[in-house]
Amino acid sequence: MSKRIPLDVVDDQGNSFYVSERKVYPRDVSGRFNRLRVAAVVWLLGMYYLFPWLSWDGRQAVLFDLPARKFYIFGLVFWPQDFLFLALLLIIAAMTLFFSTALSGRLWCGYACPQTVWTETFLWMERWTEGDRSRRMKLDAGPWNGEKVLRKGSKHLLWLLFALWTGFTFVGFFTPIKDLGARLVPFAWGGWETFWVLFYALATWGNAGVLREQVCKYMCPYARFQSAMFDRNTLLIAYDPMRGEPRGPRKRGLGSVLERARGLLIPSVAYDYVFRAGRHPSAATQAAHAKGTITWDGDLAEVAPLPKFAPEELGDCIDCTICVQVCPTGIDIRNGLQYECIACGACIDACDEVMDKMGYPHGLIRYSTQNAIDGKPTRVLRPRIFVYGLLLLGLCGAWVWGVTHRSELIAEVLRDRNALYRQSADGSIANDYTLKLINKSQETRRYRIMLEPADAGLRLQGQTEVQAGPEQVLPVALNVVADGEVSGRRALRFVVEREDGGEKRVVDSSFFGPVQ
Repeated sequence: MSKRIPLDVVDDQGNSFYVSERKVYPRDVSGRFNRLRVAAVVWLLGMYYLFPWLSWDGRQAVLFDLPARKFYIFGLVFWPQDFLFLALLLIIAAMTLFFSTALSGRLWCGYACPQTVWTETFLWMERWTEGDRSRRMKLDAGPWNGEKVLRKGSKHLLWLLFALWTGFTFVGFFTPIKDLGARLVPFAWGGWETFWVLFYALATWGNAGVLREQVCKYMCPYARFQSAMFDRNTLLIAYDPMRGEPRGPRKRGLGSVLERARGLLIPSVAYDYVFRAGRHPSAATQAAHAKGTITWDGDLAEVAPLPKFAPEELGDCIDCTICVQVCPTGIDIRNGLQYECIACGACIDACDEVMDKMGYPHGLIRYSTQNAIDGKPTRVLRPRIFVYGLLLLGLCGAWVWGVTHRSELIAEVLRDRNALYRQSADGSIANDYTLKLINKSQETRRYRIMLEPADAGLRLQGQTEVQAGPEQVLPVALNVVADGEVSGRRALRFVVEREDGGEKRVVDSSFFGPVQ
């Protein structure tokens, strides 16, 4: 092919593939879902900051002791041999996310995701120091002066202290937190402890204070693959265009469409109004700086703007844009489902408050399903819910059974590698072994050590009864002796049994004698 393909260097044209994000200033909102979100934040952060300080049987209640290779979670202790249970726990967490997404959408993102929880806390501190939305926007747009330095400095100081506390607590899950606190003054932390406290503090400050919604939009993979688990029966936050369109301001006194003769629009007309309003946003919508990634197929250059409607033709949406102003990701929920929506319910609280002022019923923006919004029946129990639910139930049952029935005794036998056998002056043959016993329980146990087969001319010398303390790794030196007639390799078994018969382990090994 001789035709040249023209190349265009983007930067030479004054363009860029990177578009700087406009800062989102979420407006404060009150309502039932905000109270639920605050309760979730307090509960989850309370667990995070409190659990390392709790004691359980004389030790830290939750401690991931990497040097000792043991994880303590209240009354449970996980050893390296229990890695299967930790892997299964991660699978259960993923399956729980799939199940909850198919059933209730992104409620995890809106109420329990760590990014949401810490961002909400950082927003509280920002409001305390800089004020609500309009004051923060005015402060950022104004010149630097004493007040701006004081407010910005106070905010970042609070963020820094909270982030350092978060990093300190994070390290306290891996190093006993009381010891870590005691070595703070005078400062005696190790290099890795210091690094991880500062690293996690920086990550908290950057993600919750600076990046915020960009983590949800660009860094979190969940927002990208969630659509694979959504269907028209999945719970989501939805705007009712049949009731709300056409949107527009009006004087008080005009009743809701549910009370007027106009009634609800048919879906095709309502969605057409939403589409045209999205292509030609009103001045109020533009002033709210709504963001989103709604895309349309085909050539839409000739989309006509909406005409001016008489007051009695308007829907219940008064185009106040407060639903946009309170959104932590800065989207306009009236444009439909968008992957940026984290289902936090802030727009529902804001819209319900406006409906109260207008004397309209709640529910213009609400938790619903797409089928319900379109006037179709909704099926909660559907095949994917049963599949996810049964898999989750089976995994949880397997995990609980495995944890409650796992052995509290580990026995391993190591042969002496220096010599295959020793021959005494009386002609007897001896093999040396080291039996490693691990008592995984929280109590002292006594064990009997026996040899099988007992009638094969082999006899056990050394300690045949031992005592192991709680979580003790106990090495026991053993000798197996045979008369001079034993030759070659013989199979044998070491049997370790708890004194009360509750636990028993059989370890296969070999006995070597002279080769005839």
